[in-house]
Amino acid sequence: MARFGSIASALGLCLVTAACGNPSQQIMNKEDMLAASGFKFVPANTPERQAAFTKLPPHKFMRQVQGDKVVYVYADPTICVCLYVGGQKAYGAYRARVFDKQLADEQATTANAVYYMDGWSWNAWSVGYPVGWPYVDSIYNY
Repeated sequence: MARFGSIASALGLCLVTAACGNPSQQIMNKEDMLAASGFKFVPANTPERQAAFTKLPPHKFMRQVQGDKVVYVYADPTICVCLYVGGQKAYGAYRARVFDKQLADEQATTANAVYYMDGWSWNAWSVGYPVGWPYVDSIYNY
């Protein structure tokens, strides 16, 4: 049993490390999603652009309304020293991609949780009660 605990601890540590990941890798993944969603890459390659660039918060969306159009700007001083600029359509596509990725990550986590439950026993939890009671009676309506 102690061996199982140490294996589970090591596996948990690996999962946490992978989930946290490298911040630069997370930023690169975000930028890949921005580009795939229709945001345009604009480098801060002139002194004027660099001066304006330093006034923006890093790695955050800024929203600006210009007439009847909404413009979203994302500044990256870490990887590309650039702006990603897009409209409402690009921002909506980006948010949809983020949602899809979160859903996929959650499904992968749930699949791993089902794997861990294979050896689970309700015996210690259900002494004198039906299996899983009272935790699942709202689901199965015994």
